[in-house]
Amino acid sequence: MDYGFTTAAYVVAAVLFILALGGLSGQESAKRAVWYGIVGMALAVFATLIGPGAGLWVLSAILIAAGGVIGWYVAKKVEMTEMPQLVAAMHSLVGLAAVFVGFNTHIEAARIAAMTADQKHLLEGFAAVVAHKTPVELNILKVELFLGVFIGAVTFTGSVVAFGKLAGKLTSKATKLPGGHALNAGAAILSVILLLLYMNGAGGWTLVLMTLLAFFIGYHLIMGIGGADMPVVVSMLNSYSGWAAAAIGFSLGNDLLIVVGALVGSSGAILSYIMCKAMNRSFISVILGGFGGTTGPAMEVEGEQVAIDVDGVAAALNEADSIIIVPGYGMAVAQAQQNVAELTRKLRAQGKNVRFAIHPVAGRLPGHMNVLLAEAKVPYDIVLEMDEINEDFPDTDVVIVIGSNDIVNPAAQEDPNSPIAGMPVLEVWKAKQVFVSKRGQGTGYSGIENPLFYKDNTRMYYGDAKHSIGELLPKID
Repeated sequence: MDYGFTTAAYVVAAVLFILALGGLSGQESAKRAVWYGIVGMALAVFATLIGPGAGLWVLSAILIAAGGVIGWYVAKKVEMTEMPQLVAAMHSLVGLAAVFVGFNTHIEAARIAAMTADQKHLLEGFAAVVAHKTPVELNILKVELFLGVFIGAVTFTGSVVAFGKLAGKLTSKATKLPGGHALNAGAAILSVILLLLYMNGAGGWTLVLMTLLAFFIGYHLIMGIGGADMPVVVSMLNSYSGWAAAAIGFSLGNDLLIVVGALVGSSGAILSYIMCKAMNRSFISVILGGFGGTTGPAMEVEGEQVAIDVDGVAAALNEADSIIIVPGYGMAVAQAQQNVAELTRKLRAQGKNVRFAIHPVAGRLPGHMNVLLAEAKVPYDIVLEMDEINEDFPDTDVVIVIGSNDIVNPAAQEDPNSPIAGMPVLEVWKAKQVFVSKRGQGTGYSGIENPLFYKDNTRMYYGDAKHSIGELLPKID
């Protein structure tokens, strides 16, 4: 098979990946976009397996099939509540793959360098490309390889820590070792020195030492970021995995890997920026500062949380004309989206104006709430972003908050010493009545107290969200 077919297949696959990414902007187009991505990936894998220099394709096909079966099993087993952890785990695998490919490229390049001219003449594919590189091109290859391994290693350990935090296996609080950012900066500077040594022929030990330093940077960097910033972290790690893939694509001379890596890296970076803007935070402050860097004591919350039973909530909903539902991670944990969707259908059947308010960082994954509501077949036209619906709260009769804390916390506007001070939030407290569906009186994942729960127009509807909303259904006329 010649290079022409492989190149053409890669171009088509790249176009399909771009269409897939663009199609994710809408609920209906997303269904078609997924198929674009599937076809594009199938074409890319097929072209690679039969392309020039492709060896051991039978073994490769077996490994791909095995990976596909494992992926199918994991995807079927994982609940939607565990999707953030799954995404973080997938990012770690991409990073680790970049590290392995980088080391393999280093070993292959060293092997080729030791060959005679006649031996090099018999090489094919990537090996032949490396064999005929000039000294300048080889130095460029070393930089690409080094960067790919560095980014991949940071992505790997960072994603493992993110998985641990999202799964509750590690503390969600921002934690740093003595020395803080100086340790990260020192490791980064030493990595640059190792790069210079590597380019000057110091050997593979520089690559190994740099990898260990990058592993530490990834670990310490993400450990220093608090729970409330985890949606940004997941998006950031997604971006890192893309850049790692792109760097390795340059090392391998694989145009499609470069394009796909650049798509993932740039889209992840843009999404991280959008979410940081939604939180009124700078990207640098999130990554380097962690969460909760305040300079004074937080405002004390006065009053008490007043509970309400199912009859009280049902009566208010039956009398209301306009209702806004604010979903959060608590809805995902309880798997209450189906009951919430059924409640929405019953209320809309009465002619009530029911809408959903989605904060950009609701849940623990970008778009987490949108996915859950789409799964429950909630009409997409009533699912509105924060900027679209925030000004409507003063004219709303009832707001139901389901498992949310920080994104509806008035302390963001009222307390300059709050860890979330300045963060744009859903101003639910401006509605006539607010009902908060919550398991108990805890402060939630980020550990921040919420004055909303103590306001005069707020009532706490305690209990598991799935059960609590389910109890409401037969009481809605």
